[in-house]
Amino acid sequence: MSILIRADDLGYSEAVNYGIAKSVIDGIVNNVGVMVNMPASEHGLALLKNETVCYGCHTNICVGKPLTDPKLIPSITTADGSFKPSKEYRQAKEDFVVLEEVLLEIEAQYHKFVELTGQQPQYFEGHAVESPNVVKGLQMIAEKYQLKFSGFSFEGGSMQVNKTKVYVLMDSMFPAYDPLESLKKLVKHPHQDGVDMMILHPGYLDDFILKTSSLTIPRTKEVAMAISPEAKELLRQSKTQQLTYDDL
Repeated sequence: MSILIRADDLGYSEAVNYGIAKSVIDGIVNNVGVMVNMPASEHGLALLKNETVCYGCHTNICVGKPLTDPKLIPSITTADGSFKPSKEYRQAKEDFVVLEEVLLEIEAQYHKFVELTGQQPQYFEGHAVESPNVVKGLQMIAEKYQLKFSGFSFEGGSMQVNKTKVYVLMDSMFPAYDPLESLKKLVKHPHQDGVDMMILHPGYLDDFILKTSSLTIPRTKEVAMAISPEAKELLRQSKTQQLTYDDL
């Protein structure tokens, strides 16, 4: 069988970067999404400079500050020029994102990714925001630059990446989350008509992540799972082939 294991949020903070780097260098992660607008993005990429990694642009419009002048994108920014937090998107009864505005920021983050990495993103997707206009904007920029768009799957299920059906497993928000048990579930019950993908958010914790993210302890659990002998042995015994987005 084949699976794809992806880690999101490189650049979120230095502590998160260290956890992702550990999960790649000593673990089973080989696809990494980069948040290019964050101050720690260069730090994260430097930690992985000697590793073979499939890099994606993990487009972020809900943490930190935009690359675009906030005055040009008022629908997604606050009075102090920061992004509106993901909580505002979750609580909104309708989509408040102006497509023309979010396109400016999505395209700016694409160009920043190319500047930081010297290459096009090997996949292109978004961080934590359930907004039809954000998804539409991501699709439009992916089409403009012929990028491999990886959509959202907030409620599980499947999505299309190129012509491949991809089934998403992301259990980190569930109570009593055990990432090794989730990996076992994925390996034991693979889908026959597509590729199974496990999305992780591995990382260690610092003051910034504790103040800005509702996802905390599961990040440390995912690092521990990714580097564990049990996870590696599970993949070996099941003869699981690990894919990257380049394989899709």
